[in-house]
Amino acid sequence: MSRFDDLVETAKKYQDRAAENYDRIRKLASELKDGFCQYLGTGHGVCVHLVPPVGQFQPKTDLDTAFSIPPRGFRPLGPVLFGLAVRVSEGTDWIRVVMHCHKQGERFMIAIDHGPNYTFKLPLSENDPSEFYDLLYRHITSQFTEAIERYDRGTDARSIGFDFSDPNETA
Repeated sequence: MSRFDDLVETAKKYQDRAAENYDRIRKLASELKDGFCQYLGTGHGVCVHLVPPVGQFQPKTDLDTAFSIPPRGFRPLGPVLFGLAVRVSEGTDWIRVVMHCHKQGERFMIAIDHGPNYTFKLPLSENDPSEFYDLLYRHITSQFTEAIERYDRGTDARSIGFDFSDPNETA
């Protein structure tokens, strides 16, 4: 076997692992999107979408752009970021919560941007995500309540830790 053949074989193994990692994270993200919307209990349509982790976003799920790495082609093996757009009003106000997800042994670690971390055990099908939904809900609501409290006290008017969708932007 030539060095080139060895390099190609090694890169193939790498890509197999990267594809497995991406597929697992994509499945987890899709389940979290659907589950968190159910958790919120809205009776008014979809309330969570998968969106890109950076840049402008529209509140609609697009699995080709929702992740920090591409769905096809040569993908890096490592952490994958994705955004959850969460509706926060009866109207069209959406925030984006960015998740950093990576596999560590037989666990998936999720770090909420500017928030707490959570660990899912593998296989993912054996997890009860309600504890994660509680954590995510508390993170989102605390961003608002802390900003309200700062405003009411007349102190530090820092911005809230979310990106908001622009309802005037076209998809």
